[in-house]
Amino acid sequence: MRHFMLFLVFLFCISGSVRAQELNAVLTVNSDRIQGSNKQIFITLQSALLEFINNRKWTTATFAQNEKVDCIFTIIVNSMEENKFSCEIQIQARRPVYNSSYTTTLFNYRDTEFDFEYTEFEPLEYTENMLNSNLTATIIFYVYMILGFDFDSYSLNGGQPYFQQAQQIVTFAQSEPSWGGWASFASKKNRHALVTALTENQGNGFHTMWYTYHRKGLDEMAANPDRGRTNLISALPALKELKSARPNSILLQFFSDCKLDEVVSIYSKATTQEKQEGYKLFSELYPTASSRFESLKN
Repeated sequence: MRHFMLFLVFLFCISGSVRAQELNAVLTVNSDRIQGSNKQIFITLQSALLEFINNRKWTTATFAQNEKVDCIFTIIVNSMEENKFSCEIQIQARRPVYNSSYTTTLFNYRDTEFDFEYTEFEPLEYTENMLNSNLTATIIFYVYMILGFDFDSYSLNGGQPYFQQAQQIVTFAQSEPSWGGWASFASKKNRHALVTALTENQGNGFHTMWYTYHRKGLDEMAANPDRGRTNLISALPALKELKSARPNSILLQFFSDCKLDEVVSIYSKATTQEKQEGYKLFSELYPTASSRFESLKN
């Protein structure tokens, strides 16, 4: 009997390992702008959201404990009236670079259209093909965004299933006219704009660039810095092609927020000719941000 019980425990441990969740999230609800001494509802909301993100299985993939995606959600409450919250949310995610202690930014995004209703202790639920609130819909959308960019960085177009899941969230959310941030063409920077840029054909080159940048670029640099840097640099002209096809693509700003400082640092070890080419490329892509890549000029 004892052996049988040990066997059951062993199976449970294996099952828990195989089913390990994908995200290692830190979430903060910042209520500094809200007057009053009773902040318990914000603590409750923070705890509930953290459990909602970290304790759910979002994919069918197997993640070891050290493979979880580190991410940070920061919710800033601008105003609150009864159970109605007006907020903004900042989401960041990173992944390790192969065979090094360095981690690279995968996602860095600020969303200022985050309004929702929440009553303390109400359950946060999600059933596929059914959304209960703008609160959970928005969180789920960004979970799939993080997973999409993470999987895209390891295999070519590996993130597509998760971008498609995010697109489905947008479609469902659009049926709720009181939920902000989802409307098509309402903003060049809302959730609809982001997922559309990632799922339309004009975004194909961005996905290829993202994979090459990480898997053939950064992940190669520990073994062969010159080869990794060359591969990474060779992928960047895809951004120029994207700007030609979609001059106002949200993905151009997204890349700047995530990667521009990092790639300029990588260029610091490049040849003089490569630096000059990099300066020219970034001048065309980001003419108002020249101070961030001025070091490549000389």
